[in-house]
Amino acid sequence: MIALMRKPWIWSFIATALVFLTTILVTGGASMAGLAQATLTFAAFSVIVGIGQMLVITLGPGNIDLSVPATMTLAGTVALKLMNVEDSMVLPGLLVAIGIGVLIGTGNYALIKLLRIPPIIATLSMSFVVQSTAIWTNRGLRIKPPPALADFTTSTTAGIPNVAIIALILSAIVWVLLQKTVYGRWIAAIGQSIRAARMAGIPIDGIRFVTYVLCAILASICGYLLASFSGGAALNMGSEYLLMSIAVVVIGGTAVAGGDSNVPGIWGASLFMFLVVSMLNTYGFGAGVRLILTGLIIIAVIMLAGGRTAGKR
Repeated sequence: MIALMRKPWIWSFIATALVFLTTILVTGGASMAGLAQATLTFAAFSVIVGIGQMLVITLGPGNIDLSVPATMTLAGTVALKLMNVEDSMVLPGLLVAIGIGVLIGTGNYALIKLLRIPPIIATLSMSFVVQSTAIWTNRGLRIKPPPALADFTTSTTAGIPNVAIIALILSAIVWVLLQKTVYGRWIAAIGQSIRAARMAGIPIDGIRFVTYVLCAILASICGYLLASFSGGAALNMGSEYLLMSIAVVVIGGTAVAGGDSNVPGIWGASLFMFLVVSMLNTYGFGAGVRLILTGLIIIAVIMLAGGRTAGKR
């Protein structure tokens, strides 16, 4: 038990359990099953973008991808337009969404490496280009997803939402990459000390490039699923996931100084954040209060984790 309590991700799950129990007590337990399914469903989208952002943040200070919302919007828009409500185009639509992620991730790292622009500025600049492309592509239309894809994203398997199952599969893949492959060891080494990693002969540029591409691909997949789940792509569909993708990484126990990722924590933080937002909505609080609370939670987590992240350099 003591060893478990030392795990950085356990606290996000404890907080999730407390908020869930509080909500159930307030509602008298009448909405327990529905709340659980809704929590898994909407948290799944935060998990998908969160694990991508986690990979980038693991690279060390200054690494962050601000193009995630625009990537989601463009991928969802183009994919739905290509599928044109035809079930036979579901797979081509997914492949196109992934291809868009590859292009945006490549563009992000090209700005960072070739023009020597800080990641936060490079990805912010790319987000403007991508969002403008999405606006030009969308032209104000809201194209519906193919019926089979819409049914899949809004349905459950054995009582578990399908989008949550997909998020779990993607999380498992990323966990294996980080824990069982050379890529995982290299990305951690770069995040802990880029100078030492370079001296050790680690291909820093290649690893950073792959990481930014993976982050964009995950954002594209999330946009594809979210557009299908919500019945169409909207130009603001990814806006709330900019802060959310960062929040779940920090709250989930990933070291903000880099070099230490935490996949299970992304799940705990995503579930926690949805339950907090849901509780605030129940009591009639607006978006402003939710954003303030999110910011305060992030500050608190960083302060509590200060001892763990300090001295990594």
